[in-house]
Amino acid sequence: MTSVFFAFSMTLLAGLATGVGALMAFFSKKENPTFLSVCMGFSAGVMIYLSFMEILPSAALMMNNEKWLVIAFFTGALVIGIIDMLIPDNENPHEFFHKPSDLKRLQTPQTKKHLLKIGLLIAIAITIHNFPEGFATFMSLLHNVETGISIAIAVALHNIPEGVAISVPVFYATGSRMKAFLFSFASGLSEPIGALAGYLLLKPFLSAFIMGFTLASTAGVMVYIALDELLPAARKYSRNRLAIFSVFAGMAIMSAVLLFLSY
Repeated sequence: MTSVFFAFSMTLLAGLATGVGALMAFFSKKENPTFLSVCMGFSAGVMIYLSFMEILPSAALMMNNEKWLVIAFFTGALVIGIIDMLIPDNENPHEFFHKPSDLKRLQTPQTKKHLLKIGLLIAIAITIHNFPEGFATFMSLLHNVETGISIAIAVALHNIPEGVAISVPVFYATGSRMKAFLFSFASGLSEPIGALAGYLLLKPFLSAFIMGFTLASTAGVMVYIALDELLPAARKYSRNRLAIFSVFAGMAIMSAVLLFLSY
């Protein structure tokens, strides 16, 4: 079993990938829809592959109860779905990226006050949304280092466009790259905070069954994110079949990585 320190460190790095998105937004000459499409499609492929080929089989062995395995999987999907429904579309970091015109709208703002409000709302939404993601990443790392690292990579890729979503409106509202970066950086801290809070609450009750339930719920969270958020957004940005190719590329590369790590 992986050490708590290592699991927390990897979860922290995955969460702070929002800062990478902020830096990319500042130092690229123009938005790159193709990159966003490939990034999100790849991340979706990794999440789907890991959920069904690694996480659920491991959870099944730990729980030894098919009924509870199914319940745990759909519980994870339900929880992340409720969180998404509670966040209005215009403030949802994932819905925000479903329309390429949204970035153009932010580049031609009517008022700085309005843009700053948008940035703050997106930062709050991402902070709330990332709590279960951080806990899921942390628990996966705690259980199995190979699978956990792959999940952390997928979550990190998933967080990059969220960093762009926060930094762009804050930058154009304030004119300060530092403030925009700090907003993105701070929102990424919600993942390790969620991981630590969840672990401290569940630590007295940790058992093979609880760990298996958590892992199966993690699979539900990841499949929901991939199908509801990443795939639709990737297809909006891609040309022809680039998005679906990216999905299978993510699956293929992660399967190769897992095979390599198993030897």
